[in-house]
Amino acid sequence: MRIIVMSDSHGNRENVEKIISANPNADMFIHLGDGEREVADIKVRYPDIKLISVRGNCDWGRESPDYAVAECGVYAGGKEVKIFCAHGHRYYVKDGTETLRSAARDNGCCAALFGHTHERYIACEDGIDVMNPGSCSCPRDGNKPSYGFIDVTENGVFMNIIDVGY
Repeated sequence: MRIIVMSDSHGNRENVEKIISANPNADMFIHLGDGEREVADIKVRYPDIKLISVRGNCDWGRESPDYAVAECGVYAGGKEVKIFCAHGHRYYVKDGTETLRSAARDNGCCAALFGHTHERYIACEDGIDVMNPGSCSCPRDGNKPSYGFIDVTENGVFMNIIDVGY
């Protein structure tokens, strides 16, 4: 299963469109917040894709939940692979990922995704795979706009981050 993860688009519909167009065979797309307008556009333009979205700190009054659990339907080591998705501001990710990882564990997840910092991040911490795909619009880490992809297989979860194509 291939999952495409993006975050913090902040009105940049063009880059969101580039990400979707570059990944026509993805099984699922996840938007980690601060892009509710773009999420609404995706739902209209691509009604058949599987899309999970969560609310970011700049998504005031929107309908997306504060967090979501992506159920992948793939089993690794005898357990279903589930991924915890949150923007991160409610989990204090600017101070570390401990609270986020705890929420992932509490929800039976082997991985946790977050945005909010606009900085790329991948690690395995205390048995939880953690990723921030960076911002697909306005990164703060000196890198180009980016997004992530996750391959979920019977052997586990494999994550990577790539630049948005130009």
